[in-house]
Amino acid sequence: MANVRVERTEDGGFVATNARGAEVRMGGAEEGVFTPVELLLAALGGCHIVTVEPLTAKRGQRLVRLAMEVSAEKAEPNRLGPVTVRYDVELPSEEADEVFRAVAHRVHEKYCTVGRSLEEGTEVRLDIP
Repeated sequence: MANVRVERTEDGGFVATNARGAEVRMGGAEEGVFTPVELLLAALGGCHIVTVEPLTAKRGQRLVRLAMEVSAEKAEPNRLGPVTVRYDVELPSEEADEVFRAVAHRVHEKYCTVGRSLEEGTEVRLDIP
């Protein structure tokens, strides 16, 4: 279903590339790159937002503004604590508010693959040739 290649670049940074040619630069806390934890949070936020938007539009409710912030604190040096997904929306009507809330809850509970995988603790396998 999903595959990315992550490699060190000539300048000592790192880049993730998918089969469609998209790239994301990553590293530590230096300027202009995402950390791996930030990419995990972005993946969760992206999963929610790219699912919520078309489902609300399909129900006739185009949201004026749809954004979100995803945050987490470290529970241990190498483990995140609870992750919070906070929507920032501007709704055109009370009806849109009802639709948005119902869709956002459904996406969180059933349709966001990234969120469900995090909550259920997906197994990670290591393959060293």
